[in-house]
Amino acid sequence: MDWFKTVKGYFDSKLYNLEQVKVFVQREKITEEQYTDITGQEYTA
Repeated sequence: MDWFKTVKGYFDSKLYNLEQVKVFVQREKITEEQYTDITGQEYTA
């Protein structure tokens, strides 16, 4: 599964918020860099 593509689609559609996207970094499904690519904001734990 392409987690980056899936999470980005959900975020862009406003189905996920910043906190929900952070969970995918914490669970190692996307990287901190990908978080920034998706949200436009730096990842902070």
